[in-house]
Amino acid sequence: MVTTKLVQYVFFFTFTGAVAFLVWKMFEPFVSALALSAIIVTICYPMYTKVLWFMPRKNETLAALLTTLLVIGIIFVPLFFLTSSLLNEALSIYSQSNAKAGGFEKGIIDLENQLQLYVPNLELNTAEYVKQSAGWLATQLGAIFASTATTIFLFFISIIGSFYLFKDGRSFTKQVLRISPLPDNQDELIISRLAIAVRSVATGTLMVALIQGTLTGFGLWLFGFERVVLWGTLASIGALIPGVGTTIIFIPSVIYLIVTEAYGSAIGLAIWGVLAVGLIDNLLGPYLMSRGNTLHPFVILLAVLGGMSVFGPIGFIVGPVVVSLLKVLLELYASHVKDEPETRSKLLSRHK
Repeated sequence: MVTTKLVQYVFFFTFTGAVAFLVWKMFEPFVSALALSAIIVTICYPMYTKVLWFMPRKNETLAALLTTLLVIGIIFVPLFFLTSSLLNEALSIYSQSNAKAGGFEKGIIDLENQLQLYVPNLELNTAEYVKQSAGWLATQLGAIFASTATTIFLFFISIIGSFYLFKDGRSFTKQVLRISPLPDNQDELIISRLAIAVRSVATGTLMVALIQGTLTGFGLWLFGFERVVLWGTLASIGALIPGVGTTIIFIPSVIYLIVTEAYGSAIGLAIWGVLAVGLIDNLLGPYLMSRGNTLHPFVILLAVLGGMSVFGPIGFIVGPVVVSLLKVLLELYASHVKDEPETRSKLLSRHK
């Protein structure tokens, strides 16, 4: 028997779902920019609270404005120049033929030729792999500059979104808690643990990888290599691979210097790799990662690569954040079931 109450519920949720779908279609072009804003605000919110403390009469608008300007100077400006340089270097390698390849990639080809003197049937096709990798990287990064107007527009959307999330983030969170059907204590626990996970991933594993990549690029530049931004970026990705790290760049570089009889530079680069880069992983890494809940480095690597394939360049950050959210939800679910024996027994009885 169909009751009036049931008809009202069906109509309400159907109508609400249709409106929500329309709103999603309107907001869909800005999802990446808003996601970046949310992640940046989550990471930088402690900085906002410190800025707010110094503001006269605790002016939240002024504090949000100053924090947003700091974010632009610390994150967005360096990120823009890094991405631009990385794109130029990747396109430069991709546009070169094997015969004209120079610098690091030429060194790998020379090394392959030397190895073929001892193993005649060895065919690594290194140059082709380098070109394919650079082409993939150029394609991913090129999406940022595919439309200058769109990129600039999304950039400003992200900046404006960060400002309002700094300013009104607390009230927005309260609205989400009020709408959520979960108990408020569980909602607050999810939000707090997700924030800890996001900050831990950003300031832990990813930060260590970025520092190692920067030091790798600086070391390569110091000893005469070209396209150090590209190789430093690849070193950062390699730093996310357990048991591999930046050696994926350092070992071929040192071998190339030895093959070209630059023995002093080879020794210097090897020492730089062990001391400057290796100590970062052993000393700074455990300190940063111990500050919160983090993911396994291999899971972060998959999240970074998968995130970039789904979300584009922003997936470098969004991917680990999504996986962190799933991890937090699964942990809360497990603890919720364990804390309620009656719920667990009911779930088990359904599967008997």
